Amino acid sequence: MNSKKPFSSECLRLDCEQEVEKTSKSLREILSRQFKKQGLIVALSGGIDSSVVGALCIRAVGKEQVFGLLLPEQDSSDATRRLGHQLVDHLGIATNETDITNILEAVGCYHHRDEAIRKVIPEYGAGYTCKILLPSLLDNDSYRLFSVAVQAPDGSTRTELLPPDAYAGILAASNFKQRVRKMLEYYHADRLNYAVAGTPNRLEYDQGFFVKLGDGAADVKPIAHLYKTQVYQLAEFLGIPEEIRKRPPTTDTYSMPQSQEEFYFSLPHDKMDLCLYGKNHGYSSEEVSAVCGLTAEQVQRVYQDIDHKRRSTRYLHTRPILIDPVPEV
Repeated sequence: MNSKKPFSSECLRLDCEQEVEKTSKSLREILSRQFKKQGLIVALSGGIDSSVVGALCIRAVGKEQVFGLLLPEQDSSDATRRLGHQLVDHLGIATNETDITNILEAVGCYHHRDEAIRKVIPEYGAGYTCKILLPSLLDNDSYRLFSVAVQAPDGSTRTELLPPDAYAGILAASNFKQRVRKMLEYYHADRLNYAVAGTPNRLEYDQGFFVKLGDGAADVKPIAHLYKTQVYQLAEFLGIPEEIRKRPPTTDTYSMPQSQEEFYFSLPHDKMDLCLYGKNHGYSSEEVSAVCGLTAEQVQRVYQDIDHKRRSTRYLHTRPILIDPVPEV
């Protein structure tokens, strides 16, 4: 006999007070007993996830033991910079701001990205902006390929499919951004004897939406077990500024405005959360479709895509593999 409750959007309802108490206690214990560190580093983007992590860290150890970082670069949106400062003022924590544009130029981030784009759009150059796109998985179950969209200085736009080498080149160059930011996070962590708090939510963590040794690197990940919908609930409970809570999820990696939906997930986060929860808890596509506003066939495609992303990004989760085991102390 099936003991599961009927599937509904309430399955993602969080007891925020209990969650904050549990997470705060766990962070204190991890910091003092396991890491022997004195505080927590949080890189703040002005987005919902890092805002909630910052607030949770404060609940755990107090404002004096949390250090925030603002790490913009030339492609960062004005909203990212403005909301990052708004959050810092709201949280009241010590913060360092470092524009990483010069570092990224020095390692060739923009040069290598632009060279990869020019493989399909030769005229791409100064004054152009760009982003990469993934087609929706809802329309059909055919194999999906990434495209690059660019906007010329005169405002005209162009989109071209990316061959594997061009896509890999753009991605590899863009990943410099997350890795440089993490380098600076650990500089301040070493300097202060703090631990680094990561900011991925469950959807990002499960589906491999992070850069290995970039935003995927951290000492503790306080919200990796929480669906994005639940992170928004926590944000309201914790009093995160309304403008940040209403900001749509964005990658803020490319120079054209871009949502996480069009870059990776192909669904709004609330629908994606319901599908992921449904799959994780054994609900059929028919049960989930009745709640999330998709057809059963579309939910089944999402289920298949979840499995595909788990397989294809498993490498991102792997620890360094030893040829012969070395016992841990």
